[in-house]
Amino acid sequence: MNGNTPMIEVLAVSKNYGKTLAVDRLDLTVAKGEFFGFLGPNGAGKTTTIKMITGLARPTEGVVLVKGIDVQRAPEEAKRVVGYIPDSPYIYDKLTGREFLNLVGGLYDMPQRLVESRIEWLFELFGIEDWGDDYAGEYSHGMRQKVVMASALLHDPEIIVIDEPMVGLDPQAQRLAKDIMLRLVERGTTIFMSTHTLSVAAELCSRVGLISHGRLIETIEGASAEALERRILEITGGERAVFFPEE
Repeated sequence: MNGNTPMIEVLAVSKNYGKTLAVDRLDLTVAKGEFFGFLGPNGAGKTTTIKMITGLARPTEGVVLVKGIDVQRAPEEAKRVVGYIPDSPYIYDKLTGREFLNLVGGLYDMPQRLVESRIEWLFELFGIEDWGDDYAGEYSHGMRQKVVMASALLHDPEIIVIDEPMVGLDPQAQRLAKDIMLRLVERGTTIFMSTHTLSVAAELCSRVGLISHGRLIETIEGASAEALERRILEITGGERAVFFPEE
């Protein structure tokens, strides 16, 4: 971690969907250069929190700041410092990977020459060069995930928010994604990652936060996958018994 400069601040944030309270007075701070893991059971509020950090959902109460910028009051400014990798990568089927990245570069008002040079670098980094000019409709899930990851890095963001990064990636691509994320953190990038894969969280994250029923239960530093599993089972009510009906 590089100092204590807060890059993500979630301040007394709640989010209601009708009568459902998805996030409940959540307070969370992530420092510059920190690799922060966000763990919890299904329905705990992880994805809703991510959507509020990235400006895709509006808090019912509270404030979200990225690099000191209020995500709701200055959404365009906030999005310039954040790269987002969702759990379900979406690319227009009638665009090639290169065309999609050019589109993303245009959304960030990047100079075309810079976009082109960074696309070439990202194609090589992610091993996209052999199929990056094919239409996305021909891509596998893993290929789409690589292009979406590349798009999140295109504008060189200071914060990267990731929801389940390893879904659909083969072992080689998973290792590549891990190495890229670790290298980014070494360069001072802040990463906020939600995942159910405890071994990934234990391997990569300097600190993890455990969330249940929309509330942050605790944060842990340097825990093993086994320790994380035990603690998550404790906060979610323990293991369920396995049984089959008798014949």
